[in-house]
Amino acid sequence: MDRRSFLTKSALGGTAAAASTLAAPAYAQGNRTLTMVTTWGRGLAGVFDAAQKAADNINAMADGQLTVDVKGAGELVGAFEVFDAVTAGQADMYHGADYYFVGQHPAYAFFTSVPFGMTAQELVNWYYHGGGQEFHDELGQIFGLKSFLAGNTGAQAGGWFSKEIKGPEDFNGLKFRMPGLGGKALGKLGASVQNLPGAEVYQALASGAIDGTEWIGPWADEKAGFQEITKIYYTAGFHEPGAGLSIGMNREVFESLTPAQQKIVEIACAEAHQWNLAQFLSNNSAALGRLQSAGVKTMEFPDSVWDAFGGAADAVHQENMGDDIYKRVYDSYMASMRSSSAWIAKSDGAYSKQRDRVLG
Repeated sequence: MDRRSFLTKSALGGTAAAASTLAAPAYAQGNRTLTMVTTWGRGLAGVFDAAQKAADNINAMADGQLTVDVKGAGELVGAFEVFDAVTAGQADMYHGADYYFVGQHPAYAFFTSVPFGMTAQELVNWYYHGGGQEFHDELGQIFGLKSFLAGNTGAQAGGWFSKEIKGPEDFNGLKFRMPGLGGKALGKLGASVQNLPGAEVYQALASGAIDGTEWIGPWADEKAGFQEITKIYYTAGFHEPGAGLSIGMNREVFESLTPAQQKIVEIACAEAHQWNLAQFLSNNSAALGRLQSAGVKTMEFPDSVWDAFGGAADAVHQENMGDDIYKRVYDSYMASMRSSSAWIAKSDGAYSKQRDRVLG
């Protein structure tokens, strides 16, 4: 039976029952080096920082018992090979954006971001208090992983384009880099969608291999140098309103750790998540100002384009509703998002509007 067929028929009960027949783990003692592979080129602003922060947290709290050795993309395995490397036991853990692994299961997209999905705050509301973490673990049991949120970029920009986007028809034939379900939605608008590792995007844009790209936001995009190639920048995107980053640890390795070491990994990831979100958000405004001073034209998509994004995003979701896990995750995610946004709109949203009015 292939993986996808197994996934559509599996539920947590079956995998948990199988796991219960395994012997209790023999806890590792003494110093132990854990290899972390990442989807990020070494030094990529923010995203590689999140991986390093999680590793540094583990190293500091483990007090010599654990040492995490962080590998950039391509140093041990390729950027998009990290998932399989960890499930196969070739590495102990990965750090990446789980929507890179929708080929393993489309529900992994929810733990990074989906089109018209959650902000960073809404994501952690669902993850820690709405069942999201349990769904992450359910998927992990199928693939032999133990997963944790371990970073967040905040709201991502719409991207860099070689021409202005005046209507949905402008995406027809456009060669554009966008991973995850957002990329699949752009494909429905006629775009030729590319899924490139972050370290390869600048050269692809510079060479004309792609006509445009999304990456993250002003700070990381400035560091990547896209403003050297094009000056057309859409600052709001539909695809990643609060993109989570994750650590996926080989489950057998995780279960071989002591309970205290397991808790160290969990807390190290959670702290890296909050630290990384603040890192992005604290840097974006100043970077945006520098980009604008360098001649970058910041723009917003017209309403007709937003409407097309919405229709395409819904079509992508509907294509996956035949998968039991996907549907359950989708229903849980959307219910939590609606619940969170109902209050946030009337509190944070109303306050921000009035603050801007009063303070000018």
